[in-house]
Amino acid sequence: MTSEQIAGIVAERREAFSAGITKPLAWRREQLTGIRRMLTEHGAEFEAALAADLHRSPTETQLADINVILAEVSHALKNLKSWTTPKRVSLPLALQPGRGWVIREPLGVVLVIAPWNYPIQLLLGPVVAALAAGNAVVMKPSELAPATSAVFARLVPDYLDARAVSVVEGAVPETTALLEQRFDHIFYTGGARVGRIVAAAAAKHLTPVTLELGGKSPVYVDDSVDLEAAAKRIAWGKFLNAGQTCVAPDYLMATREVIDRVVPLIDAAVHELYGSDPQASGDYARIVSPARFEALTALMRDGTAASGGQTDAADKYIAPTVLTDVADGSRIMGEEIFGPILPVIEVTGADDAIRRIAAGDKPLSLYVFSNDDRVRKAFLRGTSSGAVGLNAALIQQTVIGLPFGGVGESGMGRYRGEAGFTTLSNEKAVLSKPLKPESMTMIFPPYTKRVDSFARGLLRRLS
Repeated sequence: MTSEQIAGIVAERREAFSAGITKPLAWRREQLTGIRRMLTEHGAEFEAALAADLHRSPTETQLADINVILAEVSHALKNLKSWTTPKRVSLPLALQPGRGWVIREPLGVVLVIAPWNYPIQLLLGPVVAALAAGNAVVMKPSELAPATSAVFARLVPDYLDARAVSVVEGAVPETTALLEQRFDHIFYTGGARVGRIVAAAAAKHLTPVTLELGGKSPVYVDDSVDLEAAAKRIAWGKFLNAGQTCVAPDYLMATREVIDRVVPLIDAAVHELYGSDPQASGDYARIVSPARFEALTALMRDGTAASGGQTDAADKYIAPTVLTDVADGSRIMGEEIFGPILPVIEVTGADDAIRRIAAGDKPLSLYVFSNDDRVRKAFLRGTSSGAVGLNAALIQQTVIGLPFGGVGESGMGRYRGEAGFTTLSNEKAVLSKPLKPESMTMIFPPYTKRVDSFARGLLRRLS
């Protein structure tokens, strides 16, 4: 697709927005129900697409992609009327009589750039928020999930209003051409390097951005919890989608005593999830590309495989792997892993773990497995992250009422539920007062009686 064609697509979406097509609540509901129908009527096609792109099982696709969006749609439909109702704001006595309220109005044309790892959820999640808020939308699926991208390109025109919603397929040239256009908001999910490119392009038009960037999400475990239960939750959260999840536990911290006990339990949990040979399991995904496979296998050299460690380049397979003997300054501890490798770092206790986390970039998620209330509170006070899971991993992202997003290097902006609606709306402040002569001291109390007398005389002369 040429730059001229892309410019034309964006211009058409802006024309539709300017014509008021996207603003009626009936139109918004129609688009949301269209997304629901698309996913339910063509669920098998999306399952097949993700199997082709990522070797994902149908169950995992339904759980981690489709069902999340269906819940998001239902929540938006249920709350759309209350979200769009003007919110009254009380005025100070000095401004009475009068009224104040806030109107949430659509921004205009929203660009959504999605990643490959959850190509349904992370494309349609922001799209649901954008359409609920009354915007026109340009959708850019990831070229690294080509089968899923093709399904979207084929189905979206049949289920959503083609005047206001469109799909642009392609790779870096198409994304670059899109970023040259003026949008009213850009929503990007992916890595920090490309996130900076998106932010720089948006700055040229003073376009606001939401960046969901991931990062190294730590998990801390102590001996106050049932370690077997904790190991199962950590293993599931880490190795879902072969670790290619932005909120997956990136590395584990514990004391030496806890490490010696929990590492074998994580290995046992992997066997329970995927059998004795995860490569033969229909539930275990593959690495997205040969390049990512090579990068991940290189990272594995930074430690000793206490479990897992098997690889198959032809199949883009890396076994669920736990690494021990990992040095602090190693490469694997300096970048987001985004794969099925879990480094284990020995710490002296909670205070040591908190110090290490606080010294690095703020993570997208932080997981604390502890039943000690003092430890929980210490992590909540001493660290900053987009989200915190206490005795839970990953599942916070499925809760529609919890805002999802990063902080610092892990991103900016929030969505899910009302947070997404607010992000993709303009909250317009409105103040109304009767137009009649009144005391200036009622409007500006610091004014003296002398100034008030002058103002009264001025008003009489003007009238």
